[in-house]
Amino acid sequence: MRDLKTIQNTVYDLIIIGGGINGAAIARDAALRGLKTIVVDKEDFGGGTTSWSTRLVHGGLRYLEYFEFNLVRESLKEREVLLHAAPHLAKPIQMTIPIYGSGSRSYWEIQAGMLLYDILSFDKTLLNHRMLSAKKMRQLFRSVNPEDLKGAAQYYDAQAEYAERLCLENVLSAQQAGAVTLNYVTVAEIQRQDDRITNLVCEDQLTGDRFTVQGSDKAVVINTSGPWVDQVLGLGRRGDRKAPIGTSKKMGGTKGSHIIVDTFPGAPDTAFYVEAASDGRPYFIVPWLNMYLIGTTDLRYTGDLDRVKADDDEIDYLIGETNRVLPTAHLSRKDIKFTYSGVRPLPNAEGKKPGSITRKHILFDHTKEGVSNLISLVGGKLTTHRQVGEEMVDRVYRKRQQPAPPCLTDKQRLPGAILPNAPEIDQALENYGDRVASESIHHLFAVYGALAPKVLALVDDDAELGEKIVNYLPDIKAQAVYAVRSELAYTLADICRRRTMLSMEANYGFDALPAILGALAKHCGWSEAECDRQTQAYRAFMEENCIPDYLLNSPELTRELQPAS
Repeated sequence: MRDLKTIQNTVYDLIIIGGGINGAAIARDAALRGLKTIVVDKEDFGGGTTSWSTRLVHGGLRYLEYFEFNLVRESLKEREVLLHAAPHLAKPIQMTIPIYGSGSRSYWEIQAGMLLYDILSFDKTLLNHRMLSAKKMRQLFRSVNPEDLKGAAQYYDAQAEYAERLCLENVLSAQQAGAVTLNYVTVAEIQRQDDRITNLVCEDQLTGDRFTVQGSDKAVVINTSGPWVDQVLGLGRRGDRKAPIGTSKKMGGTKGSHIIVDTFPGAPDTAFYVEAASDGRPYFIVPWLNMYLIGTTDLRYTGDLDRVKADDDEIDYLIGETNRVLPTAHLSRKDIKFTYSGVRPLPNAEGKKPGSITRKHILFDHTKEGVSNLISLVGGKLTTHRQVGEEMVDRVYRKRQQPAPPCLTDKQRLPGAILPNAPEIDQALENYGDRVASESIHHLFAVYGALAPKVLALVDDDAELGEKIVNYLPDIKAQAVYAVRSELAYTLADICRRRTMLSMEANYGFDALPAILGALAKHCGWSEAECDRQTQAYRAFMEENCIPDYLLNSPELTRELQPAS
């Protein structure tokens, strides 16, 4: 239960609207520097753009084409910080760029870009690039399309397989430092007096209760709601009348869709960074949790931000382009395990091609629009979230006319930071090896890192929690209970889609529901009526966001959505 009365009676220095990766990083940095901080999100933490990303922590090789050298350098620096701060969640991954004569960039242009990429990452711990001749490329990747192949470039970036948990660990770190972190809280009104925001009127989506978040005399409000930035600005009120903040449109997001497939014939053991033949747009084929993540598209989007779904045409585009570069794949719609789509929180740039819109983040100060204590984040990437947090908190202190204490997040690790050879893993195998499968124990450390023993401790109370949720995956029932008790999870989508990856691995999560609901009924007090309500809400979420329309609209295929026996 949330103590809304205490929250309402507290005065905050920093109020953050939006708990995606950037809002979470700002809350963490601010709390560590001593600001009384609260962050609210209308849904789950990381439930927006963060959870729909390609899960790469990359320097932005493509940004070199647009001469955004500062952004590339910043991204490469932050990649290195994250590899140190969260080694369990951010891991090196080799990237391979097949180069074709028909492509928009020649072998020598790509080599020049690789050299510049290495120069800009001069302080990295990853290896430099190497170029492959066509002969070597065909030898290493024997299933690659050889027609007009000129060679390839190989280099290293990083991957955050569990991007949602990266966001969550920022939230938990902020919480440990004293921040108040509330998901499923909608901002109903932004109350203004003169040129300042004084309060937010909020509604708890879990109970329907309304409460007020008060700002101190020097309080600053941060709008990190991603694609919803303009919607939040429209909530302004002065007295008893509406007073939207600003008149110009800040956001011009583009839609990016992904598909997930099982390993296929000719699947590469490194990530492929490919230029699509049909439109010249780069996309990725990435090994991910023993499957392959393929994406993304880049399309103008003006629809409902709360209902974003991969279109059948986008799915066919990604399938077709993958089959082109890897002809042995023979992928078809029946191979799709999961789809997802999100909206990039890019600045409004009418008339520009989606791919050419800058990926730089902008700290938009609304003083010029008559509100002196509001800053909106326009843009922002997974890779640079920590840097955004540092910049934003520095700006907050300037607005408060106070000296900023030193930033700590460039050195302090996230709560789960642990290396794969940590002695805690051997200790856990010794303590729980007779009750939990060894593959599950290793899986817990890969996902939760140093926090894994807290999940395993639940097995001491009930050995049944050490059982697998589904027999073909390593996740155990304790994870569902831990998500509700310790990780701010309130729904089945929180558990299956963002605390674990069961939605993407277990038949859209439907195979996992019986075991999860049984554990939550026994250990978290979920009634039969609550289990039924949650199941219906979960199915609706999957149908609206993840299950392809062609599958939903084909009666003969709906049986694929039934839980495995």
